[in-house]
Amino acid sequence: MLLNKLISKVEIVNKVGDLNLNITNIHSDSRKIKEGGLFVAINGFTKNGTEFISDAIKNGAIAIIVEPNVDIKNLGISDKIPIISVKNTRKALAEISCEFYDNPSKKLKLIGITGTKGKTTTTFMIKSILEKHGFNVGLIGSIAFYINEEKIEDTDRTTPESIDIQRYLSIMVERNVDVAIIEVSSQAMKLNRVTGCEFEVGLFTNFTEDHISPKEHPDMEDYFNCKLELIKMSKYGVINNDDTTVCKIKKLLPDKIIKTFSIDNKSDFKVNPNSVLITDSNIHFSILYNEKEEKIEASIPGKFSIYNAAGAIAVSSFFGVTANEIRNALKDLKVLGRSELVPNKLGLTIMIDYAHTPSSLESILTAVKTYAKGKIICAWGVGGDRDATKRPIMGEISGRLADFTVLMSDQVRTEDPLKILKEIEVGIIPTGKPYKIIVDRTEGIRYAISIAKPGDIIVIPGLGHDLYLERNGVKYPYDERKVIKQLIDEMIASGERTPIN
Repeated sequence: MLLNKLISKVEIVNKVGDLNLNITNIHSDSRKIKEGGLFVAINGFTKNGTEFISDAIKNGAIAIIVEPNVDIKNLGISDKIPIISVKNTRKALAEISCEFYDNPSKKLKLIGITGTKGKTTTTFMIKSILEKHGFNVGLIGSIAFYINEEKIEDTDRTTPESIDIQRYLSIMVERNVDVAIIEVSSQAMKLNRVTGCEFEVGLFTNFTEDHISPKEHPDMEDYFNCKLELIKMSKYGVINNDDTTVCKIKKLLPDKIIKTFSIDNKSDFKVNPNSVLITDSNIHFSILYNEKEEKIEASIPGKFSIYNAAGAIAVSSFFGVTANEIRNALKDLKVLGRSELVPNKLGLTIMIDYAHTPSSLESILTAVKTYAKGKIICAWGVGGDRDATKRPIMGEISGRLADFTVLMSDQVRTEDPLKILKEIEVGIIPTGKPYKIIVDRTEGIRYAISIAKPGDIIVIPGLGHDLYLERNGVKYPYDERKVIKQLIDEMIASGERTPIN
């Protein structure tokens, strides 16, 4: 596509060179640029995009887009390569990506899911329901990019970069997808990753403190407003009417068609609180759907799963699904790393979850506490280079709700793992509950298994679907399911533990 056409909707500050060039690929990562490429030099949190212009050119870039404050004359680039200065490079990347892929979101129904927690589980619930209705469904989220049951490509963030989103949506259009579902993080909104997308329905699951740090949001107001943008961008909205912040959206957007769901407060999709039954493997509840109370069962335990299911049902209602389709879709649904029970030769209850915020840790432990027959052993840590203020808060939660806490490394990134665990420890100590610090994650899991007895529940929050551990910029393969299996095999082989018959 001609460069002139690609940038037709971009706010340009300055440009030099011939813009009548045919662009064959676009990216903000110089390593992914190929011959005939357009390189968008975005400034990240640690690196300046202009540092990689020469690499992009070596890889085949024939045109460059830069930030407005870049002195084009001093870049030392050949006069044959056009350079375009734009007001906002991230927004420009999104707008150019939409143009390059011929605005695929206009050719299917796009659903966006935002909220502090529950995004991934809810997207999979909606996907399952709509597939039961007969739609071809695509999903872009923190686990992978799917079309129906086929995993097309792994993803490494909640919401991919804008160029990848448009590429995924374009593939969906080619594959005759009817409905696409995408997890939309607050960072995605702030960094213009979904700019240009046309959303049919936007869902706001809940809102609690998270992502407040120098590299994320300065305060809760900014965090909320970024998430609110999704509802503003959507034709229809769906919100949690039990959430004290989210429920205000109807008043904030009085002209928007918004449906509500709840357990406690009045709503369009009201769960009967007297119908709720939670076990160690599923949830049962009744919800108002098409003016009738329908019984629903889902295989992901916890009260929070009822909210996720109710939100998914409310979104799916815009697509004419039946109550039977909802029942069949949710009954046996499993989501990687979300209240995921790990089968094992010892017959222990071992649960992996993605909980990594105070509210999500409290939710998972509160849920487990309602059906635990023995002790709750919580083995976890928190990620480095993120909001440090939540560490003692989460320590207190684990100390208060778990019977024993094992503190171990998570995604430490560039921080000292022991320092992170010591900051969590500050919150545990006042609870008076027993705990142990074991920096190595595998050894921490080993210890949790070694002290567990039949009837106890081992909860391992943090990684969830992540299949790696990140340390100093390097991601090392790490699948907790395989780690657990190997540890138990070793314990059985050594005679430390005896397998069940």
